[in-house]
Formats: sequence, structure tokens, C-alpha cells
Amino acid sequence: MTKSFTKYRFRIRLVSLLIISFCIILCGKLFSVQILQADENRKKLTAQAHRKELIPAERGNIFDRNGDALTRNVAHYTVSINPSKVNDKIELAKDLQKITGRPAEYYIKKLSSDKNFEYLERNIKYDIRESKLKQKYNINIEKHYRRTYPHGSIASQILGYTDTEDQGISGIEKDYNRFLSGRPGQVIKSKGWQGKYQSRSGLPYIPSIDGNNVRLTIDLNYQSILQEELKKRKKETKSLSAMGVIMNPQTGAILAMASVPDFDNNYFSKYKINNHHCRAITDQFEPGSTFKIVTAVAALTENKITLSEEFNCENGNFEYFNQTVKDHEPYGQLTLPQIIKHSSNIGIIKIAERLGSKTIHEYAKLFGFGSATNIGINGETSGSLKPYKNWSRISVGQISMGHEVAVSTMQLATAFAAIANGGFLVKPYIVEQIVRPDNKIEKESKKRFKRKIANEKIMYEVKKMLRQVVSDGTGVEANIAGWEIAGKTGTAQKYIDGKYSDSEFIS
Repeated sequence: MTKSFTKYRFRIRLVSLLIISFCIILCGKLFSVQILQADENRKKLTAQAHRKELIPAERGNIFDRNGDALTRNVAHYTVSINPSKVNDKIELAKDLQKITGRPAEYYIKKLSSDKNFEYLERNIKYDIRESKLKQKYNINIEKHYRRTYPHGSIASQILGYTDTEDQGISGIEKDYNRFLSGRPGQVIKSKGWQGKYQSRSGLPYIPSIDGNNVRLTIDLNYQSILQEELKKRKKETKSLSAMGVIMNPQTGAILAMASVPDFDNNYFSKYKINNHHCRAITDQFEPGSTFKIVTAVAALTENKITLSEEFNCENGNFEYFNQTVKDHEPYGQLTLPQIIKHSSNIGIIKIAERLGSKTIHEYAKLFGFGSATNIGINGETSGSLKPYKNWSRISVGQISMGHEVAVSTMQLATAFAAIANGGFLVKPYIVEQIVRPDNKIEKESKKRFKRKIANEKIMYEVKKMLRQVVSDGTGVEANIAGWEIAGKTGTAQKYIDGKYSDSEFIS
């Protein structure tokens, strides 16, 4: 042992101890990092070296029965970047200028920002995603879709609209959102040596699944005509609103349905919320004389009267308990066909009294009044039909002429369809099929009858009565040469402030 070692022995041992301690600590740290914290560190490394990008799915579209598109998806792109990571700002600005047409100075100003994040473009239609900018400059490009409605206000209340996240919040868009919404995919990209993220084989990839398409029973041409005519009549009569339904009485398929005033669902926020509702299914009203078909069918089916039996219509003025009932014109003796033809309130009350409240209530229920039709769109009213036990002594007469009962336009259309098809109450429907992106049918509406109301012979007689209403009765303005139009007029006084108005009507 040399004198030098003896002299510096303490220092040598101290340094050796420090080195050994450092190695032990280093080994312990490596053991902790590589063994004990392996999973956690692996996740951190993956997060730093990889990036997950969502692949947007395209929302399914809505079509009419002929395959005409009622909705479209327009692709939009959002471009963002970290200005500090752009080396050649001028070159990038010029490349963007070639695509969008904006001045290069606009982009240079944004690229000169000291922020870590800047939007270069938002919601533009140019397909930047397919350009070489992403690979060249490592900019962020997000693709998303915006819902548009190519026919403006046509069928807008049926279709509804979507929010900024492309989720349905009204109409078919909302009620069938789970079918229309696709499922976004995702891709994992790894960071290359230049700091750019790139797709590589072996990394997880989940493709997006586009939404299903919905095919309606609506006919675009019929729908356009209906809305045009409703607007025309609303203007001519100075009405507050107008509603209409076109239905195939054999199947229940809704070919057109609308109410005015309506709205353009491309700009839905600019319209009153009441315009968004399809009043043909959401609103209820007293049906007036259109409800007389219930008493007519009941009387014939129950054999309570004959077609030739006459009823005294009191020359248009009848004291019905504590109320005076009037006809719009004075009539004497009328048969049932004549009562329907001239829409005599007095005549129908006398027939209803012979039937009784229980029978009238039973047939009103058979026609579907008091229950929602379950057309397939949310928000439908059930109308109002009180249990017959709750009827007053005059309710049977009031209800027979369309008071003390509330119906929707859809319920009324379904009831008249039962007369047109020979006695069957059909279930109306508006969605024909739900079709997958590969054109396979996901779901299809089943056409079905709810029940039989009366036999075909009785409905044939009622159809003849309704034909007379239009040919030379109260509905002559609906008569069209060459067509055998049948129908029933109805005018109900509005119930305002606890009494029936003499100046406000529903026609």
C-alpha cells in the first residue's frame, strides 16, 4: 500500500461508494421503468409517438318513394396548424391561395401568429383533404359533413333537421337518428423522423360505417302540389293555417302531408317554432260535420234506420234540451242520404238519439278517434273522446255533429280512408324502408289493417252519400269534371273563453 493510496484512501473509498450507489440507483430506476412501470410508460410512449384520428361516417340520406333525394350531405373541411412548426410560411400561403382563392397575405398573417394553434380555414367545401398539403406541411385537416335539404320547404316538417354535430333534433331526422347516424372509424398514425404523422401497416385501423338510408312513402310531386295548394287557399281565405294529407286508402301509405305556414329547414332558426310542427298530426280540433260519417255508418250497421226513412228537420230550427240547434238552411223531411248531402245538424241528432251514446262512442272508437294512429313520427296527438259514461244528456247530439270531440287531420284522413276502401281501418305509415349502405333492407314497414268497421255494402252506400255531397250538396266547389269525387264538408265553431264563437271557425 503506497503512501499516495494511504493519503487518499478516504477520498477513493468515498468516490467508489458514490459510483456504486449511483449504479445501484440507476439499476433500480431502470428496473422500475422497464419492469414495474412498463405498461404505464408504454402508454406514454405510444401517446407521444402515435396519434389517433377519427374517420367520419357519412349520415344516411332520406328519399321519397321514387328514390328522389330529400336530403344531401355536403363535405366541409377545417384546416388548422401550429405556426411555429411551419418553415416556409410564404410557400404554404401561396399553395392555399391556389386552392381557395384567398389572398396569400391572409394566410401569411395567420402563419405569423405567436400562438400554438391557428385556424387557416373553417367549413370550406374545397377538397383540401385530397391535396398534397397535408404531407408537405403537416397541417391538420378535419373532414365533416353538413346536412342540406335540396327542396327547401318541401316536406320540411316531416324531414326535420340536424344540429351542428349532425344529430337529428326534429322530424324523421330525430325519430330515425339511430338508423341514419353512421359509426365513425379511427386510424392510428405514427410519428416519423421529421415529426410528421403517417399511416403504417400493422397499426390499428377501424373503418367507418355510413348510416342507413330511409325511404319514405312521400311522393315529392304530390307533396309539392299539396303545399302549393294549401298556401294558395290559406291566402285566399285569410286563414291562420291550413293542413292536408294525401293517403293511399288501400294501404295507409302517406303520399303527402303538410301544414302551412311552413319553413325551410336549411335555415330553420329563422322561422317561428310553431312553423316547424307538422300540424296534421300534432294539432287537434273539433271536426264539425265531417264527424257525421260515424253516426251514418253506425245507424246502417246496427239496422236502426233504413235509407228511405225520413226525419223531420224542423225547418232548420230545433230546441234540443236547453240549446237551440240550427241548420244552415231550413229543411223539412230528409232521409239519411239527404241529411249527409245537406249536412243537417237536426237530422243527424235525431238519428244519434235513436242509437244512443254507447253505440256512438263505440263506432267513434272503431273509426280510430281518441287514439293515435301511430304513423311512425313522434309528437302525434291522440285527440279527445270522452268515455261515454262521462257524456252529458246532450253529448250524444253534440258529438254526432262534431262537437265535444277533438281529432287530428291524420285521424280524419284515416277514418275517411276506411270508407273509401270498403270498411277497413288501415294503419297509416310514412317510412317505407330503411336500407343499409350495401342496399340490403334493414327494416321494412308492414302494411296492416287494424280492424273492420263495417261491411263493404254499407260503406258503398255511405260513399254514394259522400258523392252527392260533392256533386250537388254542400261540397260542390270540390267537384271536378270527369272525376267522381266524394267527400264531406265540415265547419266547427272555435271554443274560445268557455263558449263557442260566432265568428271564429275551423273549416
